[in-house]
Amino acid sequence: MANEYKVLKIDELTRVGEAGGIQKYYRNQIRTKGKVVLTVDINEDDFTPEKAAEILTKKAVNADKILAA
Repeated sequence: MANEYKVLKIDELTRVGEAGGIQKYYRNQIRTKGKVVLTVDINEDDFTPEKAAEILTKKAVNADKILAA
């Protein structure tokens, strides 16, 4: 896990896709170093340890930058 955030909760959800099929996605709730709590949705294809960590790190860093501004 990255130092920029801590995962609080992960939920597996489904939605209707643009082509009409069902898509799975994962709703991640994280807390950043600046104590901001974010909810980030990640598609099933991107929900691997490497890709998810990259996505969550970017969101956490951006949120902390906004908080500091």
